[in-house]
Amino acid sequence: MTIADSATIQATADVDERAEIGENTRIWHLAQVREGARIGTGCNIGRGAYVGPDVVIGDSCKLQNYALVYEPARLGNGVFIGPAAVLTNDEFPRAANLDGSPKSTEDWTEVAVIVEDGASIGARAVCVAPVTIGAWALVAAGAVVTKDVPAHALVVGVPARRIGWVGRAGRPLTQDGDDWVCPDTGERYREDGETLTLVD
Repeated sequence: MTIADSATIQATADVDERAEIGENTRIWHLAQVREGARIGTGCNIGRGAYVGPDVVIGDSCKLQNYALVYEPARLGNGVFIGPAAVLTNDEFPRAANLDGSPKSTEDWTEVAVIVEDGASIGARAVCVAPVTIGAWALVAAGAVVTKDVPAHALVVGVPARRIGWVGRAGRPLTQDGDDWVCPDTGERYREDGETLTLVD
């Protein structure tokens, strides 16, 4: 295990010796980090959170209490996973094979949820793999994501659908002519179909 000297791991956390933990990362009570997982610098892994084998988590990420991130998920930098949110990994889940034998790792193929830089997944949301959550997107609490989410999209509901756009500050954008504007930062964005681009 490679644990940075400045990392903090609570005694009740279960961190596999083959995991990598970056500088200034904190892992709280009852969290589990499996073998081969790589967690970047400045992250916060909340109470009871689960990080599966070989999951990759970037820098400055936050997994709130009881968030479940199953392998082979990939999280970029600055990603927020809300309390009890779930990132799945089985496209066709079954506990047993047709002959009644328990499924093993050889009997199914893991599929990933990819969460790009700055995106946020709300409390109790479920991301059904395989999906990609675009950079700076916001998945509302309780949403069920079944298809890719564009960068900067605000999605809600079951199944999740886009109802607007958010800026890098996470606030919903307001339309001003051809542009979308962040009420906090004043940043301006331009929409092109299902794509939003920051205007220089």
